[in-house]
Amino acid sequence: MISVKILVMLANGFEEIEALTVVDVARRAGIETLMVSVSEDYYVDSARKIRVKADKLLRDITVGLDDMIVIPGGQGVAVLEKSVELAELLKKHRSYKGRVAAICAGPSFPGKLGLLNGIKACCYPGFEQYLQGAQVVYDEVAVDNNFITSRGPGTALAFAYAIVGEIRGREVADKMKKDMLYRL
Repeated sequence: MISVKILVMLANGFEEIEALTVVDVARRAGIETLMVSVSEDYYVDSARKIRVKADKLLRDITVGLDDMIVIPGGQGVAVLEKSVELAELLKKHRSYKGRVAAICAGPSFPGKLGLLNGIKACCYPGFEQYLQGAQVVYDEVAVDNNFITSRGPGTALAFAYAIVGEIRGREVADKMKKDMLYRL
C-alpha cells in the first residue's frame, strides 16, 4: 500500500457510478481510498437511492500534501457546495497545488471557488459556465496542474484510470485497463 490517500467526497444525491468507480479502481491499484461523508451521518444515499456507508466523516479526516480529493457529480454537488468546511479544505489543498479530481457537475464546485484559473478542465455539458477562469476542453478527461476533470457517467472508468495514472504511474493504469478489458 502506498502512503497517498484518495478521499472521495459523498453527499446525498451523488452520482454512484462516478464515485464508486473511482473507489473500485483505486483500491484495485492498491491506493488507500476513503469514502468521506460531508454530513454528520455515515450513510449517504446516491442519486438512485443506493445507500452507501462512508468510511469517514469530513470532520474526522486529515488531508496530506500528496493526497487527492475527489468530487463526484450528480445532485450531491449542490450539497457539497454548501459545506463551508469542504470549501475551505479545497482552497487550502489547492494553495500548495494539492491534487483534486472532479467529474460531471463536480468541477463546477472548485470552478465557483476560483480554483480552476488557467487550468484545462472539462465537465458535463451545460456546466461550462461554472468553470470560472478555466480553459474549457471537451475531452473525456483533462489532466492539468494536479487537477483531473472528466465529463460524466460514461467517462467514469477513464476518469478513474487517470487518477490511478497520476498516483501510481501510467504503466500501472495501462496494465489495469488491459486486465479489466477496458476498450479492447
